[in-house]
Amino acid sequence: MRRRLTSTSLTRVRTAHTVARPDANLGNTVATNTDLIVRMLKRAGIGEGFGIPSGNVIPLIDSMRAGGMRFVLTAHEGSAAFAADVVGRMTGRPGLCIATHGPGATNLTTGVGCAYLDRSPLLAITCNIPTAQFGRRVQMHIPHHDLFAPITKASLELRPGGIATTIAEAVRLALTEPVGPVHLDLPEDVAVAETSESEVDIPPPARLSPAAQEALAEAQALIARAKRPIAVIGASAMRMHRPELLRRFVERHRMPFATTTMAKGLIDEAHPLAIGCIERARRQVQREFLRGADLIVGLGYDTVEVEYEAWIKNVPLLHVDIARADVDASVRIAHQVVGDLDSAIEPLAGGLSACDWTEAAIAAHRERFQASLRPRTASFSPHQAIDVVREVLPKEGVLAFDVGAHTHQIGSQWAAHAPRSFLITNGWSSMGFGLPAAIAAKLARPDLPVVAVIGDGCFQMTCGEVAVAKRYGLAIPIVVLDDRWLALIKVKQQRRNLALYGTELQAEPYGTPPAHYFGVPAVGATTPAALASALKQALAANGPTVIEAVVDASHYTETVYD
Repeated sequence: MRRRLTSTSLTRVRTAHTVARPDANLGNTVATNTDLIVRMLKRAGIGEGFGIPSGNVIPLIDSMRAGGMRFVLTAHEGSAAFAADVVGRMTGRPGLCIATHGPGATNLTTGVGCAYLDRSPLLAITCNIPTAQFGRRVQMHIPHHDLFAPITKASLELRPGGIATTIAEAVRLALTEPVGPVHLDLPEDVAVAETSESEVDIPPPARLSPAAQEALAEAQALIARAKRPIAVIGASAMRMHRPELLRRFVERHRMPFATTTMAKGLIDEAHPLAIGCIERARRQVQREFLRGADLIVGLGYDTVEVEYEAWIKNVPLLHVDIARADVDASVRIAHQVVGDLDSAIEPLAGGLSACDWTEAAIAAHRERFQASLRPRTASFSPHQAIDVVREVLPKEGVLAFDVGAHTHQIGSQWAAHAPRSFLITNGWSSMGFGLPAAIAAKLARPDLPVVAVIGDGCFQMTCGEVAVAKRYGLAIPIVVLDDRWLALIKVKQQRRNLALYGTELQAEPYGTPPAHYFGVPAVGATTPAALASALKQALAANGPTVIEAVVDASHYTETVYD
């Protein structure tokens, strides 16, 4: 659902103003619309906003300062939106990002689109020109609502008399399934205007209807008849209120389970029924096993990550999700259960089962799959580096990483042990996500160790964000896999027997890294032992550390696209 609404289309609430802020210039007390915005955001549980200021952003961030809300200055607006997306994932409340009009807004859209396709609750505020200038050909001005409409659930105008109700509606929309981003446009004259509005209660998000009992009964019958069913858990399940129901389901039916990339960790992947991630590195090994099933049970499977038809072939599908399956006509849909996931999976976790899988067969497949991801190499390789990070990072730790060939390798190779511990974009799938995601995760959960693993191409895009981690004293090891190429595109060129063109990042081999990036210390690692040592020191540091792991990525041609 996408909507453009004005504040006047919502209920207006006016009272004598109850909160005042000293105005240093006038020497009196005033309450402005930006003060009210901050109070409403705090009422929604939002404690910080990410962004870059301009002149017309100043009133909002000054109200944030006065109101005790943290403004996190980022190096790029796209990173601000990625960070807000991750705050939404980690906390369940909307993340907040802020930008100026025109180029600030267009930069912001990259991360807002991530929240739209990956389905994270987010509020994006653009601070616009004064309303009197709307429609004119003036510097930096473009129609923001047209810009944000395709990538948000709604694009709302903030106008006098309806500020509080518009913020409340934006929060409700962002948190209503499917969750996602809402855009708020704030003209400069509206921002600084005095207000007599008071705060209003934020209505609860609309609840999904429970699945029909008839649909659940048919699903239970399908599961009870299946001899070799396999569950595949997807991204919608990330937003379940009781994710432990997933474990109860697979254990009740003794059913092996796989996950999509984003759903890793919803059940501890050390579980004996776990077979790993689908459609990443060595995907053909996984496809072979999946196609040996007599029923695939998609639990919260959102096809935005990967379409069913990419891997399911002719195996019958039982689809259990908040929405009907978006599939090609070739997919054999046996049945669909649509509605609230918690209320659907709970009764399915208590049904009968005739599953005849053995733990030995599941373990044999898992071991074969993991071995195929680690071919013997003559030099320090990406799969060795990934294993080192997994060994050093505590089980409860959070991994944030970026998009590229290493995404495929990590998705298949990494063992995730807890929900919200494995941060990647796989619906939007944008480079530039990993570093701001790690910063946001550490700010949202300072009690957890956080590591970023990114490629050298991604580091070139977002290296300025290391200064943000330094500014807040965040002990984040930033492992850069230096292989001198945009490796995923290089592999695709090789697969198509094309010349390698436009994908080389650096012709000469990497040498010793510089002493620092923007004051953040940088160290090199050319062996597993050196990387392990650097990681341990970085996790114990008082701020971020860049670790340049120089790797030979030649095995990607064997593992990433098999």
